[in-house]
Amino acid sequence: MRSTTAVTAADADVAVSGFPPGFLWGAATAAYQIEGGASADGRSPSIWDVFSRTPGKVLDGDTGDVAADHYTRWREDVGVMRSIGLGSYRFSLSWSRVQPELGGAPHPAGIAFYDRLVDALLEAGVEPAVTLYHWDLPQYLQDAGGWTDRDTVARFAEYAALAGSALGDRVRLWTTLNEPWCAAFLGYGSGVHAPGITDPAAALTAHHHLLLAHGEGMAALRSAMPSAEERQVSLVLNLAAVRAASGSPADVDAARRIDGLANRIFLDPVLRGEYPADVLEDTASVTDWSFVRDGDLAVISRPIDAMGLNYYTPTVVAGGAVAGQPRNDGHGVSDFSPWPACDDIAFRHAPGPRTAMDWPVDPDGLYGLIMRVANEAPGLPLMVTENGAAYADTVDADGRIRDPERRAYIAAHLGAVGRALADGADVRGYFVWSLLDNFEWAYGYSKRFGIVHVDFPSGRRTLKDSAHWYASVIAAHQGGRGNGEEHSA
Repeated sequence: MRSTTAVTAADADVAVSGFPPGFLWGAATAAYQIEGGASADGRSPSIWDVFSRTPGKVLDGDTGDVAADHYTRWREDVGVMRSIGLGSYRFSLSWSRVQPELGGAPHPAGIAFYDRLVDALLEAGVEPAVTLYHWDLPQYLQDAGGWTDRDTVARFAEYAALAGSALGDRVRLWTTLNEPWCAAFLGYGSGVHAPGITDPAAALTAHHHLLLAHGEGMAALRSAMPSAEERQVSLVLNLAAVRAASGSPADVDAARRIDGLANRIFLDPVLRGEYPADVLEDTASVTDWSFVRDGDLAVISRPIDAMGLNYYTPTVVAGGAVAGQPRNDGHGVSDFSPWPACDDIAFRHAPGPRTAMDWPVDPDGLYGLIMRVANEAPGLPLMVTENGAAYADTVDADGRIRDPERRAYIAAHLGAVGRALADGADVRGYFVWSLLDNFEWAYGYSKRFGIVHVDFPSGRRTLKDSAHWYASVIAAHQGGRGNGEEHSA
C-alpha cells in the first residue's frame, strides 16, 4: 500500500488562516464506534451488534462490544478534548441505549449517560453537537423491517422527541441523520454495512424512508425542545465529488448517473421537494418508486437550519465496466453494488497519494462540494462535519505517535475550507474525523482515523502529533485556548 503525501509536514506548519471569529473547531465520533458497553445498563442490541457478531462480516471478527470504552472513560475523553482546546464535540446517541424497547419510554440509565456527558462538555467549554442517528438502528426495529418499513419513520420521530426533551435544554446543535447514503446503499444495497441486505430496491426504499425520518424527526425534535428557535437542526450528507474519467460521452453520462445517486437524490428532495427525473428514469428497472406517497416530499423539504458535509476523497467514474470486474469505489468489497442500476459503470482512482483506506487525497473535492451547496442553497449555513484520514500509525519508543501525513491531510483540507470562505461560502465549523481511534465498521480495528491514539487492550489514550498541531491551530484562532499538552493515561 502506498503511503506518500503530496502535502509535506512543512506545508502543514504554515498557519491556517482566513477563518472568521466564532468559527467552530471540533472533532467527531459515533456511538457504536467508541462507546462499548454493548449490554451495559439495559442497552439492547443494534443492527451493528448483530452484524459484527456474524462470522465473516467484519475483518478479524472484531465487534464494537468494547470499542474505545468511552462508556466508562468518558470523563477522561472530555479531558482530552479540553487539552486540545476543542470548541465543539460532535457525537451520536445510541438509540438502543436511549430506547432499548419498542415504543418504550426513555431508559433512565441511557439518558443519564448522555446527561453526564453533556454537562461535562459544557463545564469544559466544549459545545455538544448531537447526532440522533449514526447507523445503529435498534435490532428490534430491523426485525420489523428496518428502514424498508415505513413505520420506522414514526419510531424515529418518537425517539427524536425523547432525545430533544431530555437534552434540548442544554444542546444547541443537532443533526437528525449522519450519511443516510451509507445507511441505505451500503446497508441494503451492497450489504457491507449492517443490516447486510443486498437488494437495490430495498436500498432505494430505505433511502426514501431515511429522508422522510429526517423530516418527521426534525419536526418532533423542534417541538420537544425548549427555546427551539435558539437550536440548530441539520442534516449531514456525504456528498460525492464526482468526476468523469474522461470527456467521452460514456464517461460523462456515468458521472451524471453517479452524481444523481450520490448527490442529487438527496439535495433535490431536501432543498427543492422533488426527486431528480433522470434518477427516477435511470432506476426504473429496479423500482417504480411507489413507496413515495403524497405529502412525503413536503415533509422531507422542511427547512433545515444548516447542512453538514462529510468528505474524504473524490469519486472518478467511467462508462463501459466489464462484467465481473472488481468494483473499486472505496466502499468495501461485495458482489453486490451500492449503486442501483449502475453495474456498467467503472470506478477509477484519482491520481496522487492515498491514505491507508486506499482513498486518494484531493482537497479540491471538498472545496468543490462546499461551493456547490453554497451556490445551490444560498444563505444556508454549512459545516464540515467529518474530514480526516487513516494511516498506519506506529508508537515510537518514546511513546510519541508521529503522523505527518494526517497532519498534512487536515491542513490541506482546512486550506480548502479557507478558500471556500474567501469565495463567499458560509461555513461555520470544521470537525476532524475522528477524535479517537475506533471501530471502523467492516474494517474493525485495522484502520486508525483518530488524532488521539487508543491502545485497545489497555484503553490508553495518547495525543498524536496531529492532535498537538490541531490544538495549535485552534489556539491561534481562539486567543490561546487549547495547548495540546501531553495526555496519556
